[in-house]
Amino acid sequence: MKKTFFVLAIASLFLNYQTLQAQTTKGAIIQVGINLNEVTNDQVLVTVNAPKSNSDEITYRIPKTVPGTYSEDNYGKYIENLKAFDKKGNLLTVKKADENSWTISKAKTLSKITYLVNDTFDSEKGTGFGQDDVFSPAGSNINAGENFMINTHCFVGYFDNFMTTPYEISVSHPANLWGSTSMIDKDSSTTKDVFITSRYAELVENPIMYAKPDYTTFNVDGMDIQICVYSPTAKYTAESITAEMKTMMTAQKHFLGKINATKKYTVLLYLSSLKPDDARGFGALEHPTATTVVLPEMMEKEELVKSMMDVVSHEFFHIVTPLTIHSKEIHFFDYNAPKMSQHLWMYEGVTEYFANLFQINQGLISEEDFYNRIAEKIEEAKTLNDTMPFTEMSTNVLKQPYKDQYLNVYQKGALIGMCIDIIIREKSNGQRGILDLMQKLSNEYGVSKPFNDAELFDKITALTYPEVGDFLKTYVAGPTPIPYEVYLAKVGLAKSIVQEPAAVFLKGQTPYVMVNPNNNEISVVPNMDLNVFFTHLGLKGDDVILEINNVAYSYDNIYDMINQSDKWKENEEITLKIRRNGKEELLKGTVKLPHEDKEKINVADDSKKQLKEAWLKA
Repeated sequence: MKKTFFVLAIASLFLNYQTLQAQTTKGAIIQVGINLNEVTNDQVLVTVNAPKSNSDEITYRIPKTVPGTYSEDNYGKYIENLKAFDKKGNLLTVKKADENSWTISKAKTLSKITYLVNDTFDSEKGTGFGQDDVFSPAGSNINAGENFMINTHCFVGYFDNFMTTPYEISVSHPANLWGSTSMIDKDSSTTKDVFITSRYAELVENPIMYAKPDYTTFNVDGMDIQICVYSPTAKYTAESITAEMKTMMTAQKHFLGKINATKKYTVLLYLSSLKPDDARGFGALEHPTATTVVLPEMMEKEELVKSMMDVVSHEFFHIVTPLTIHSKEIHFFDYNAPKMSQHLWMYEGVTEYFANLFQINQGLISEEDFYNRIAEKIEEAKTLNDTMPFTEMSTNVLKQPYKDQYLNVYQKGALIGMCIDIIIREKSNGQRGILDLMQKLSNEYGVSKPFNDAELFDKITALTYPEVGDFLKTYVAGPTPIPYEVYLAKVGLAKSIVQEPAAVFLKGQTPYVMVNPNNNEISVVPNMDLNVFFTHLGLKGDDVILEINNVAYSYDNIYDMINQSDKWKENEEITLKIRRNGKEELLKGTVKLPHEDKEKINVADDSKKQLKEAWLKA
């Protein structure tokens, strides 16, 4: 799962330190101390020196939501024992205004506040995508002496009316832990880091991961890229995935051409042990100069690299939108009463489209692979509400029934980008595409100039063709499903239905097997219609799968079992050791793979080859 969106920002990423020091003496900076040396009850102490206030009351807030998550996570519920003090150390009265806000009396005398922070990884239930779960890449981890995942919005809040005040963050940490971030450490000590940001929005967009140093760096066309990895059993290192990441990010930079918004980019990869108190929400969350990624450590190298390429490439392309091109709703994001933009089709959809298009454009995947990805997105979009106007869903994405349709930004949203790309290619005789449109929009607007939500379609139409405007009004703002075959035909492609092998242990998103939490054993789900793989071998509900082909399996390596099943061939020999009704049995036989109808996209009209090549390779 990829989550995206963010407050933008920053006219100047790295501020002049001397200027900020001068401001500090005037009280025009908020100083925050985070102590990672003393972890008690899995909590970290945070101290915030308050700005000078002329009001009798002041409110301190921890975000209710942050850009990119599209959910109200109420990070304030992870804060405990918030206290306020005057300069003499006397306690001031603090009232809890709501789950994320604290109102402090006698604010003119306020000197500092302190509070304890709990991490979110501990609280995740099930898959990490539950109603009360914080999406792991947007969350936090507190593992004393081992790892601290600091998404800064989990630890630091803001005072009302001081959102644009600079922040100085001091992090005290064990000497053996190193903080990976795109921010610049202003302190030379090995046990203290000091970071300066121009305002709260910039702070929120700069995560930090503390762990034993494991990182690589490389430069691509003037951009310094840092890959940082935390792997609890040291199964993976930054070095082990750097070659693939460098290939991918080099290709992305070449694809983007002159669109280049940052000089440093950091990828923070946290690999979860999948233990009960560890992260379970897998995917990534982007920031202007960083991406946080959470994946299971048990993944095989091939799958890990593929997942990294898919999620990191998506997040990296947010350099285009909404980092550079965005509406006022994003530019002036309200963390506790957010107003959402209409244009998730662009922020997420076009970004996801680019994350796939660049791979065929730069020769990283084949045409067949690219067509298969498009076909999968068409099929997955069908499972969601295809008549809900995308602009309406986007504006109301934090509430039902729109919230449940959010995942369509990665399916139909990407397909919207594809159709617009094909229209522009056709009308320009292959000379321009949607990347050209995004470059023009970035020139028209940019990091510090947001657009008005209601005016974007007219601006796009003016920069392209009336047909693009008609498409946006009909299929993005309107309820009409997109006739994908019409747009595919413009580049000589057509859809067909074929029978292909399906997953052995999954039916869609429903598993045929389950794990016993008491002993981690894998068993067949009872009272379920099993596919031909199970029935051919005589497997039954409640059978415990102990071994397959002499390899023992349990919860600890269930991902390996599923991954191996993807490699099985029809009619190859297979042996399973199971336990049925308390007795072990050996089942021998051959693999019978389940099959399902799949939509495929193929070349059907060679006369459109020139336009197709311009679309994919120009």
